[in-house]
Formats: sequence, structure tokens, C-alpha cells
Amino acid sequence: MIIAIEGIDGAGKNTLVRALAEALPGNVTSLAFPRYGTQFADLAADALHGKVGDLVDSIYGMALMFALDRQAALPQLQAHTEGILLLDRYVASNAAYTSARLNDDAGADWVADLEFDRFALPTPDLTILLATPAEVARSRARSREESDSTRTRDAYERDASLQERTLAHYQRLADSQWHGPWLVAPTDVDVHQLASEVAARIATQQQQQG
Repeated sequence: MIIAIEGIDGAGKNTLVRALAEALPGNVTSLAFPRYGTQFADLAADALHGKVGDLVDSIYGMALMFALDRQAALPQLQAHTEGILLLDRYVASNAAYTSARLNDDAGADWVADLEFDRFALPTPDLTILLATPAEVARSRARSREESDSTRTRDAYERDASLQERTLAHYQRLADSQWHGPWLVAPTDVDVHQLASEVAARIATQQQQQG
């Protein structure tokens, strides 16, 4: 089972992943995208910090870098045949940010065609959206940057308007149940309570399937 955790920068995705890892039964592993320390993820990161010429200005170019990072992880995704795999960002992240940069919902269709169809990435069994308000997420990202010199905010994180538009596109993806079931967490959610609710939901599904 694949569970994708989505949200804008500073939404609290990593915190929820850790809570889910503790609450979910059985074999639970996690993977974060972009996979920093690997080729395509590092190229994207360099571009977001102004180190790869004008690549960051190319909406489709950046989307392709993030997609290629996931495509390179396909063997790892396919090898996970038992238990639960938690993904800190997945294809929906690319869809939301690309659509927000284009100001066009068609960006999500382009990403789906690229990643799910051409690259044959598996669709998630559940996507959880942390609908954290942009101003709250932005404050968290700034605090993280101030406390950790290795977490300098990139071009996307510094663009308040982009973050707001991305959250709006995330909401539209959730409303349409884009490529699988979605669960939208309220802005004031307790991540540990949410993790317990998700664990109960999965246990019920497993009982019904068994």
C-alpha cells in the first residue's frame, strides 16, 4: 500500500510521516521526494538556488527534473510489495506546483500523462493533503531556515504567491479525487490523532479485503 503525504512547503508533511510510521501496523517504510543526494533531485535543487542558469524559469523543465527523480526510483517503488510505503511528496506535488506556475489546471494532466502513463509510476492507494494555510507554512519554513543553516529556502519557498496558488491547486486535486482517494486534513489537525484515524481506516480496509 502506498500512502502519499502532500502539502505546500512547511505544511508539516515530515511530522505526519513520522506520526504515521509510529501509528500504522506492520511493515512501514518511508521515502521522501525529491531524493536529495541523487542526480535529478540535486539538479532540481541547484536550479531552485540559481546554480543552473535559467532552468528554474522553465516550468516544464523543472517538472521534468522532479518527474525523472521519481522515475529513477521506480525499481524501489516496485520492490515494495508488502506493508505500507509512506511517501513525503509524490506525483501530486508536481501536478499542483506545475499547475500553479502555469495558472492552468491542464498542468496536472500533463504531469499525470508523464509520470503515471509514460513513466508507469504506481498510483497511490491514499493521498493525504495537509491543508496548512500558506502564511502558517511560510512562517514554519522561515523558522526552519533560521534554525538550520543547511535549510536555506529555495525559489519556490520564497514565492508567497506561488505557495498560495499551489495550495489552491492541491485543493482542486483533492476535490476531484485525482488519481485515487484523497483525505484532506483540516488546518488545525493534530497529526497524532490523524495518524490514528488513518491507521483505523486502513485496518478496516484490510479486514474487508481479508
